[in-house]
Formats: sequence, C-alpha cells, structure tokens
Amino acid sequence: MASAPQPLDHATFTNSFVTELLGDPSRENVPRQVPGYHYSPVQPTAVADPHLLAWSEDLAATLGLPRPPERGPAVELLAGNRVAPTMQPYAARYGGHQFGNWAGQLGDGRAISLGEMRAVDGSRWELQLKGAGPTPYSRRADGRAVLRSSIREFLCSEAMHHLGVPTTRALSLAGTGDEVVRDMFYNGNARPEPGAVVCRVAPSFVRFGNFQILLAHQELDNLRQLADYVLRHHFPELGEPSEAVYTQWFAEICRRTAVMVAHWMTVGFVHGVMNTDNMSILGLTIDYGPYGWLEPYEPGWTPNTTDFSTYRYAFGQQPRVALWNLMQLAQALSPLVTDATAALRPALDLYAATFNQTRQAMLLRKLGLTPHPDGQPDYALTEALHAALETSEADMTLFFRRLSHLVPALLAEPEGNAAAFQSLIEEVSYNPQGAVHTPLLEWLERYMQRLRQETAEPEAIRAGMLAANPKYVLRNYLAQQAIEAAEAGDLTDLERLYHVLKTPFDEHPAYEDLAAKRPEWAREKPGSATLSCSS
Repeated sequence: MASAPQPLDHATFTNSFVTELLGDPSRENVPRQVPGYHYSPVQPTAVADPHLLAWSEDLAATLGLPRPPERGPAVELLAGNRVAPTMQPYAARYGGHQFGNWAGQLGDGRAISLGEMRAVDGSRWELQLKGAGPTPYSRRADGRAVLRSSIREFLCSEAMHHLGVPTTRALSLAGTGDEVVRDMFYNGNARPEPGAVVCRVAPSFVRFGNFQILLAHQELDNLRQLADYVLRHHFPELGEPSEAVYTQWFAEICRRTAVMVAHWMTVGFVHGVMNTDNMSILGLTIDYGPYGWLEPYEPGWTPNTTDFSTYRYAFGQQPRVALWNLMQLAQALSPLVTDATAALRPALDLYAATFNQTRQAMLLRKLGLTPHPDGQPDYALTEALHAALETSEADMTLFFRRLSHLVPALLAEPEGNAAAFQSLIEEVSYNPQGAVHTPLLEWLERYMQRLRQETAEPEAIRAGMLAANPKYVLRNYLAQQAIEAAEAGDLTDLERLYHVLKTPFDEHPAYEDLAAKRPEWAREKPGSATLSCSS
C-alpha cells in the first residue's frame, strides 16, 4: 500500500550545488562583488503574513506533495519564513549580457534556491523562491517581488508546460502580507503594491551567465568545476568530462535551445528579455518577466518597454538572438577545449539546422500536413504564410484554431471555399480593410491545393490540428484582469484562467471569453499591451 504524500515541510532535501561547488565563506548579506565562488549561502527573509494564493496540483503530484492549507508550516516555507532542517539555501553567482552589453556580476538578486527534492519517479528537482528577500547580488534592489509579476510567472510557467514548451515550472504562489514599492514603467510613478513569492521548480537553474562570469574573471578552475558538475548531474549520458564530451555537451545545449525557440515561435510566445543570464543551460524557458503572446501577427513586436529603442528581443528576432547568446556561451566554454573554433563552431550550425527543421515540422503539424510526397519540405508555403498573417494583422492563435475546425468542410466542398476563407479572416483579423487580406486569401487557396494531397480522413486531419493548435494562451490582457482582481482580494479570475491553461487544447465551452480576440480597450492599457522589467 502506497504511503500518503508527505507535506513539503517534512520533505528531505539534498544540496548538490552547495556541497560540490565553491561557496562564499562570508555570511554578510549586503550587495557586493563575490569573486572566486559559485554561490553565496543566504537565508530567506520573513514576511508578515504568508498565505497560499495558488498551487500547481499537476507539479505537486509529480513531486509527491499534498496541497497545503492556506496557512501553516508548508506555506511558511514557500514564502521564506521557514527553512527545513535539510535545506542549505543559496543564491547563485552569474553575469551576463543585457540587451547585448556586458553587465558584469548579476547573480540571484531575489531568487534563493532551497535545495533539491526527489520526485515520485526518482528524478531530482530544485526548488527556488523568487521574491524571498535580498542576497549579495541584489545590487540596489530589495529582493522582493510584487503580486502582478508573481501571478504572471506562476501562470506562464505552468501554461507553457501544458503547451508542451520546454520550461521551468511553478509550484506555488504565496502572498506575503507586505507591500513592495515599484515604479512599473520607470517613469517616476513608484507606488506600493502587494508582495508575493513564487516557488519555481526545475532540474537546475544554471544559466549561460554562470559560466560567463567565471571566464570574465579568469576563474578557469571554477569554470571547469561548474561544467563538470552540470555534466555529472544533468548530462550523464555524455560520459565522464573530457574535451570530446565538452564538445558534445555544447552541441546538446545548442540543440535543446533550438527546440525551445522553435516552440516559442510556433505558439507565438515572446520572451521579452533574452539576456544571456536568462538562458537556461538545460534549454528551458526561464525568467518570465515582460513576456507576451502575439495577437496581431507582428514579427517586430515586443511587449518589453525597456526594449523599445532597438526591439532587440522582438518576436521575429528570437531565433537570431538565441544564436548570439550561444556564441557568448561558446566563448565562455572555450578554455575547456584546445581549439574552440573547430570544436564548438559545428554546434552553432547544428542550432540553425535544428531550429529550422523543428519549426517547420511543428508548422506542418499545425497545418495538418505530412511531409510532401515528392520530398519537398513545403518551405515556400510556410514562409508565405508568415508574410500573409502579418499583412492581415491576423491573430495567430485564433487563425490556426479556426482553420483546424474548418478543414473537413473545406475538403468536402473544394469549389466553395471563398466565403469560408473570407469569414475566417474577418473573425481573426484586427484590420477591417479588405484589400490587405488578398495575400492571406491567396495563401489559403494554395494551402487547400496542398491539403488535398493528404491521404488521411478529414476528421483525422482536424483532430491532429486541434491537438497542435491551442485554443487558450496567456494573453497579457487576461493576465492583467486576473492581477487586478487578485490585488482587490478576488482570486476567481486567476483560478478560471489557470483552469483552462492546464488543458489549452480542449474546448471548454464555459470559458469562451478566455479564447476571444484581444478587445480594443486592451490595445494600449498598461499591463495588457506592454510591460517593463519592473517586478
């Protein structure tokens, strides 16, 4: 008979990062440079009233944890008021390029890792509190997080997982009972906001920047030690560390990063702040800040107001930026191999090939197409779609979902599709002008010619498309509505939104309002359209 799940405050933690890497001997928790070490031991700072606001039942089941009551020892741990006896909390040291410029030491300024726990299947997961107080890496900040950004991180981490996107996870969202002063758009309008703490979960939170800071300070022994740690714990299939294994490892990082970004591009996700310190060494989406989802299909769009001068991290730039970030990681890892150019350059080529192949395969699934009978990869068809969607200002999520439902009827009446095409575009476009829709209408005709070459039954094609095209994504205006209600003490919108995001490919007839096109009022509203890095 299986034993009952143990509450989080009774769980046993291990601490491999702390025990196997170099820790700062100082316990002085003030902003400072920490040369020579991988991390700093640090304790979370207690809050006034820790209480549970949201809980991921799905992730908790993976970890073998029961849902805790709203208040109590487990929630005190999740908010930073309690540390279990087997935990050795720490903040990691890393650097990074921010908006393309080297920023020096950054580190976990408000993230405190508690340790690792074993999941039901035997895998190990690191738990990390975001917003649990200052660390030596906090610079001029307070180490806290506001409710609005914490809701966004909790919801998006879990939404991305259920979309099938490689991502870190979120176990809980805890209110603190404290207020945090933030200037949302850095425009001189600071105000107090409710505070919160997210417990995020991943096999590891090691970033490209953890290696960059070591190269920048020429800490080559520490660099090798960190690389070997990551290999032993997270890439054991590659074998014992050696030059050949370091080369294979970098190639695997490039491959995983390519797959991750291909997922972003096919669900319309914009990360918003792809600094090298926000890139996971495991190829996971990490650090949910000023992100957004495409509504009008606009490759040049970014939700991040901090990026409005260059649009470096706009949707269409993400594949290129990821490659640039990998080049910076290659430089950081170069001391591990004799001829870095010869050893690491092929992996960058692998990134490009993997990204193109993965994105194309995913697009074909979204369109209900199998590889072309004559071996042609249909690149001309899919590339033309991107341009046509942009011209029509089509809502990416709605376009693919509506098209999925239409396929059986379109195939049944091959000569009567014009009206159906026109109706589809009217439903999904943010631009009412008919003339701009000519490219998309022409593309739909080409698509139908290609779709008729498929041999599967129309209903089977439709089912496959519905399984690849979500009905629900975390649109910024929906997140903002949930935030405003939660700030007023009402969690109903948060709970409704979380419910559908766990099964985004299902219909959920009672939640049609959460699958609607962005309303006009949300076009310019702060938080519903754009955000900053403030949180």
